[in-house]
Order: sequence, then structure tokens, then C-alpha cells
Amino acid sequence: MSDTVTAEDLRSALLADHRDAAPMMRWWWFGPAVERGELDRELTAMAEAGLGGVEVAFVYPLERATTTFGSPDLLADLRWTAERARDLGLRFDVTLGSGWSYGGPHVTPAHAARGLRWDRREIGQGPHALRVAAGFPGDVLVAAHLAPGSAQEPVADAVPLTVTAAADGWRVDVPDGAGTRHVLLAWSRPTGQQVKRAAAGAEGPVLDHYSADATRAHLAAVADPILDAVPAELIDSVFCDSLEVYHADWTPDLPEEFERRRGYPLLPELPLLLQRGGGEAHRFRADYHRTLVELYEERFVAVVRAWAAERGVRFRLQGYGTPPATLSSYRHADSFEGEGWGWTELTATRWASSAAHHYGRDVVSAEAWTWVRSPSFRATPLDLLAEAHEHLLNGVTLLIGHGWPYSPQDAPGLGWFFYAAGCLDDRNPWWPTMPDLVRRLTRLSWLLRQGEGVADVAVHVPTQDLLADAAAGIGGSLDCWREANLAIGADVLGPVRRAGLDYRLLDDDVVEHVAPAPPAVVLVPGARTLPPATRAWLEDAARAGSTVLTIDAAVAPAGSRAVTTAQLPAALREAVEAPFATDAEIGSVHRRVGGLDVRFLANTAAVPSRVTVRTEGPWQRWDPATGEVTHTGTGPADVELEAYQATVLVSGRDVDTTPVAPEPAEALPLEAGWQVAFPDAPAAPVTLPHRWEDEPGRSGFSGGATYTVAVTLPATRRAVFDLGPATSLADGPSPQRGMVGPSFRAAVRAPVGEVAQVRVNGVDCGAVIAPPYRVDVSDAVREGENVVDVTVHNTAANALAHDTEIAALVERTEARYGRRFVMQELDRALEGVSSGLLTVPTLLLERR
Repeated sequence: MSDTVTAEDLRSALLADHRDAAPMMRWWWFGPAVERGELDRELTAMAEAGLGGVEVAFVYPLERATTTFGSPDLLADLRWTAERARDLGLRFDVTLGSGWSYGGPHVTPAHAARGLRWDRREIGQGPHALRVAAGFPGDVLVAAHLAPGSAQEPVADAVPLTVTAAADGWRVDVPDGAGTRHVLLAWSRPTGQQVKRAAAGAEGPVLDHYSADATRAHLAAVADPILDAVPAELIDSVFCDSLEVYHADWTPDLPEEFERRRGYPLLPELPLLLQRGGGEAHRFRADYHRTLVELYEERFVAVVRAWAAERGVRFRLQGYGTPPATLSSYRHADSFEGEGWGWTELTATRWASSAAHHYGRDVVSAEAWTWVRSPSFRATPLDLLAEAHEHLLNGVTLLIGHGWPYSPQDAPGLGWFFYAAGCLDDRNPWWPTMPDLVRRLTRLSWLLRQGEGVADVAVHVPTQDLLADAAAGIGGSLDCWREANLAIGADVLGPVRRAGLDYRLLDDDVVEHVAPAPPAVVLVPGARTLPPATRAWLEDAARAGSTVLTIDAAVAPAGSRAVTTAQLPAALREAVEAPFATDAEIGSVHRRVGGLDVRFLANTAAVPSRVTVRTEGPWQRWDPATGEVTHTGTGPADVELEAYQATVLVSGRDVDTTPVAPEPAEALPLEAGWQVAFPDAPAAPVTLPHRWEDEPGRSGFSGGATYTVAVTLPATRRAVFDLGPATSLADGPSPQRGMVGPSFRAAVRAPVGEVAQVRVNGVDCGAVIAPPYRVDVSDAVREGENVVDVTVHNTAANALAHDTEIAALVERTEARYGRRFVMQELDRALEGVSSGLLTVPTLLLERR
């Protein structure tokens, strides 16, 4: 937007239709077994909810597959669906494969993922001619070494042995020697990893991501047929899911590539991979993994992107996991995507958004709701909203929900759904309120794309040490993002975020190739080595006025200051004026739009939180749910947010500070006279609070029920219907969401189970899905008698707990196709479930 944009211009634009910023859904096609009538129904439901598009993911069969992956029938259905999505205004993405990672029946042994494995055998004195045979099909002996001492001792002083091919394997010649020695055999071995969650006809090995030939073969076998069937103008992006190619740290020409890139031979140095500590071992391990990083970038990511460019589509990548993708590896893709919530932690979401900033990608996406409120169908709109806020706090501007399971209308029980947590389709009873949730998230995603981001802190990722610390060939897999999380951690990032500051990660490649302008503060946590270019950038930053803080690090660039994690909060506030006067559980994202400072603020805690935001001049607060101005002021802004509530704070010279009417103060409890009507029963008197599970025969009910009360009111200027506060369920000193494993849930007991649609005198006043559980009904009330209707919808958890068809479906599928998945935590479906109107509502009134 222009430099002259006003707050009212921006707020008006916020309320416009921004379908390009609306959340998308990963759409699981099981089988393959789809039918066009159902495809059309589900697409229409997504469009009516305001969703922005779909990402088709081909996964394992449920019941019987009607065709095979890649068949002409499936490709014809895919094209039909893409055309229908276009007609409905939905974006259409497709995964270039089935399940994950890329692979399938077309992957030959020469193109399958391989790893380095060690065999250590003790040997006595004297010379030996060892006959060595492959222990597993496809094994190749790449090197042998001899080390003194027993196989239980640390490897040291290993020397290469002569290896010659033999008819039945290899011959390893061991020279004469005294005492105990041991032979180190280095094997290149197929990992054997098969495609996870593969559709019928997509079964096979995962490909070698360090081989351009393997990548091109996959594109020819899988991607070209998809793009031949579905024209590029119907596709927004082609997609690669998270890298989960486990134990893959070898490729056949690695010795040649290593020597060409690093300048010295690989095989004589291999035993250094088994040594810990610094010196030569540190250098070699870093060189080894750096070579793998480069091969992955050049032979997989860049090859797929070049293919996508030739076909006229964009390549969207979740570039984290194994192979060892660094932060800067993202630069070889078109669109960057992350995954994972956690606003004070180093998530894959922040990995992607930092790379997107440095390499000029305006939109950064995240796979959202992957493990939300396990098991399936337990998630509520509040769970989705609270987790989405944490993605937005980590720099995301496009949410891709995980996900929407295709399910035939005649499927038994609840139907088909993915084994993992999120099942986010119109089988959820709360679905009528989905448009409200989507509007909020669309507005915020659009707003966070405007102007320029403001981050006062840069955090260096010690890439050289991460690469050096990994021990290749002993069963591990180097995941640079996870290792960076361990090296940096919440004790470094937490003080930054809780002070209202934001940060971006940078690695050595960013420093060398982008040379970003240094911010006010640069943090260097845990580093033991720094490449010369990085050290020079840090020292230049210090000379230019940046505060460079090393944290528990062994390096000390000129001009830096060493602090401990305990000293970090004070050091940050000394170095930069923090936006928050005191630490808070409220996260902040700051953008500058023309002459306006725009801050997205979200309470991540299960209790109300308050913070004073340092602002200069006039400001307004906007409600993302409605786009309305809720508060105005000048100078520091006192912001109090309910559990998981978010707001937008806009400040600038010409911001209108006309006072906003406060919430009405007179409270009228609606205690008596309620009736409730279920779909299968007429209205009957009820006493609030009312929990459905306590009613005979209602423990398995998932759906909606309407509560009605008549109330006589005086002439009123303003009226607000208030369901009451949420109650925290979080334990421990940090009043945040309560977690079970990787599953996200909002740790509150809501006053309604789970959402409410409010009508007064037949006028639809809006949906209530999250704190504060209030809706303005001023335009609907009248003097005299009023009829208030509250339709409550719960989740499908009750129906899930009573669904006797699921176990039989899984058993039939496994008998036919083998074990391709394990359903997640279905026995926990009813834990903590309470449905109904769980408090006595109140009308807040302002009389005329």
C-alpha cells in the first residue's frame, strides 16, 4: 500500500474479500477411490465456508481402491476437480507423489535412498586376508580401515586398508601387526525406506534425494503425467511434503563429489565421522554434511523447481528434516512452507518464514493443525484459532489446514478420516461457524503481508557446528532445524518474544549471499566455530552500532559481548527499547505500512493477559473478528486480552482517536425460563447450566440443539449477549495451552460446548467461538418482550466414541493392503468432553 495510507484506508481494505489470503485445506484422497459427485459436494462446502483452495494429497486406501495411483481414470478425475475448483474460485495445488517422501514403484535400486553404515570387527595379530560378503541385498563396501585397540574403544589413528573386488564380495587385506586391533568396514546400504501412507499402486522405495537422475526419473514417472492431464493454468503450485528420508547420508558418487567440492579425498577420512570433539574430526564432519546439503539442493530442490518452471507452475516446499536441509536450502524453491506451533520456540514454521524474508518470498505458508486436539474430530474452532495465532506470530501469512478427508456419503459410521488428529470438514457439528473462523484468519493473513516487517533481533544459526556434530553412518539422521532448536532453544527465544520483540534467523549462507542489514541486536547462541564471512559480518555489525551478544558460545567476534541465558533478558532491554514494559504471554508481530505501525498481538495463554505497549502518538485497536475499532488512545497502550484472544494495534500520526463506547455495565442474568430443543425431540424446559452428556441417551449425540428464552427489556441503546468467561485448565507455572505429546489444544473450559449461534427476535446476531464469548445484539433487541435463541453445536467426538464401524474398517483395510497406518488415540475421544450451554448467560445493557 502507498506511503500515504491512513488507518481508515487500511481498515477498509482489511474488510474486503481477500480469497488469496484465505486458508487452504490439504485434501486427502484415499485409495484412489473418488467419485465426482462427492468431489463436487466437498469443493462446494469448502468454497461456501470461505476457504481459499485445496492441496490434493493421495494417500492409503480405505475399503477398496477403485483404481490405481497415476491411472488414466484418476488423472481424469484430477483434471475435472481442478476445473471445478477454478469455477468455484478455489486455488488448486497437487502433491507430486503419494504419501511421503517422494518415491514409488518406479524407483529402481540404483535410484533408491542409501545410507552409510559401519561394521566394526576385532582382529588378532598377524596378517589377514578377509573375505567380506554383502550382508543385505544392495550393500556395497566403499572403504575399510584398521584401528588399534578394541571395537569398544573410541576410534583413533585409523588407516585405510586395501579393498579389492572378489567373485563373492570383497577382499580386505590386513597387514601384520601385534595386539588387539579392529577393522572398520564402511558400507553403502539401501535404507529400505518405503513411501509412507502410499496409495494403491504407489508403493515402493523412497528415492535418493542426492541424485538428479533419481529426481528426474520420479518427475517423468509421476509429475509429468499429472501436468499432462491437468494444464498449468489450473494449478497454483506443485508440492513436496516434509523431508523424512531417514538414515539417508550416502549416494554412489559422493566420494567424487566430495573431493571436487572440498578439495581432498573422502574415503581415507571416513573414520573421522565416528570421532567426537574438535580439530580435524569437526572440520571433516562439517565438510561431509555440507556436501550432502549441496547435493540435496542442486540435485533435488533445484531440479524440481526447474521442471516446475518449464511446466509453468510454482514449486512449494516444506524444506526441513532429512536430508540435512539448511535454512538457506529453501532458496532453491519458489514457495516456502513450514509446520509447527510454538511462538517462543524455533519451529519449522520460523525456519521457513526467516528464509522467506531473506530470499524475497512475500508469502510464507504453514501446514497448520497437524496434531490439533487428538484424536480426530476433537478439535474445536477455538483450538484452530489459538494454534493459528501461533503460526501467524512466527511469520506465516498463509495457513494450509491439515486437513480435509474425502469421504463417500455412504461410508459406514462417521466415514473416512485420516489417522492423524485434524479432521476439519463439514461432518463437524460446529461447521456452520467455520466461515467466522475463516474470515478472522483471512483478514490477519492479508494484513501481515502488508508493508514491511520489523524485527529488531537476528539470531544466528550455528550451521557449521550443526553439520559437524552429526555422526553419519551410525543410524542417525541430521535434521538441521531440530538440531538448531536444541542449540538455540526457548531460553534464548523466549526473552525476545515476551518483551514484544520479533526476530529472524540467519545462517552462514544468508550472511554470505544476502548480506542483510544488521538489526539492533544480533544473538549468537552456542556457536563454537564461525566461517570467516560470518565473523566479518558480525564484527561489521558491531562497528555499525548493533549489539552483538554471544550466549554460551566459544567464539567472541570483535565488538561482541558474552552473556548467559540468565543475563539475556536484561541485556536485550539494555540494547533496544522493548515494545512491552514487562514480559507477557502475549506475542507480537510488527509491520510498518506507509506511516502506520501495525502490530498483531495474540494472547497465547489460557488466562487473561495484560501488557503495556510502548507507542507514540494516537492509536486504535481493531477486532479481527469484526474489523471494528474497539479502543482508541494516545501514548502507551494498555492491552488486556482474554485467553487466546488477538487484536490489531495501529498507531500513527493521523490515526483517529475518537472515543469508542465502553461495554455496557448493567448486567441482566438470564437464569430462568429456558427451553431446549434437540433435532429428535420437541422443546422442553431446562435448567442452566446444561450438559448434554448428563442427559439419558445423549452421551453419543453430536449435533446441534437450540436453547430459547423470552426476556422483557427496557428501551436500550446497546445490548451485548455474554456467555461468560473461559476457565483455565492449564497446569504449572506457565498458564499456556495444555499439551499431550505433539497435540495442540486450547487449555480452557469454555462456557459453551463448543460454539453458539445467537439470534434475537429472529435476527442472526453472529457466532460465538472463542473468548470473549460475547456478541453485540443491539440491532436486534427492542423494548418489551424479546426472544433469544442460542443454537449450540458440539464436536463429533461423542459420535466418534460410539462409532462401532471404525475398528472393522481398519481391520478390513489392513487385511487387504497391509498396515499402512495406525489410528490415533481413538480411546481418548470423550476425555473432558462437555456439550451444551454450560453457564447462565447475561445481557449487558446500556439504557436509553
